[in-house]
Amino acid sequence: MHVRSLSKPLAVALASSGLATAPGMSVADAAVPKADVTVTITAEGTDMSGVVKSTRPARCAADRTVKVYKLVDGEPHLWASDTTDLQGGRYVWSTGNTGTEGRFFAKVAGKPGCRSDVSPTIRVRREA
Repeated sequence: MHVRSLSKPLAVALASSGLATAPGMSVADAAVPKADVTVTITAEGTDMSGVVKSTRPARCAADRTVKVYKLVDGEPHLWASDTTDLQGGRYVWSTGNTGTEGRFFAKVAGKPGCRSDVSPTIRVRREA
């Protein structure tokens, strides 16, 4: 039995058409570049909150899970999470009052068509 490989022009045509994609990736995922995503974090006392912004907000900022990590001895530990909600034209998230001081950052994972992002690390302190 003789197995024939694809000719180079045919392989190039399939790849450029999007018909040859990585396993688990749809043609739409392969053809569309990922949208930029930004996650922010702020604190009022020990109540942390932020915003998820994107160049494609309906796809990449709406209903996104934001995970908040606490740095303990320099190592990140998952501390809290929330899902974004549209308020005042922005996709916001909040931990509520954690009662915990320390250094924290927020992270939103990538998904098809959307990039991931990690916020800067902030220091959270109880209000005096």
